[in-house]
Amino acid sequence: MTDHRISLGRKGEEFAAQYLMKSGYRIVERNFRVRSGEIDIIANDGEYLVFVEVKTRSSIRFGTPADAVTSHKQQQIIKTALVYMSQHNLHDFPVRFDVMAVMMEKGKAPRAELIRNAF
Repeated sequence: MTDHRISLGRKGEEFAAQYLMKSGYRIVERNFRVRSGEIDIIANDGEYLVFVEVKTRSSIRFGTPADAVTSHKQQQIIKTALVYMSQHNLHDFPVRFDVMAVMMEKGKAPRAELIRNAF
């Protein structure tokens, strides 16, 4: 992965975290990593424990940010979420999976689309 893509991803995740907090989410953890994968943001939204996948793009030349959350990626996130829930003894907590699609086009203000209960 290029430095530009890494930087873009970090900026997108920071923008997403700020957006979520302004929307009432309480961030619990960021960049949770285990062997099965990574979850960008784990937050509480009301009664829900929410696992948020953040996808950031600078153009839609290769599809929208949300298009990048494939069924394979969804399965990876679910497996990782199960590990997190097991490690933190959260078996009876209602869970939701959201996608935060962030566009950061050069010369334009960042835009975000929050897709609640995406999968």
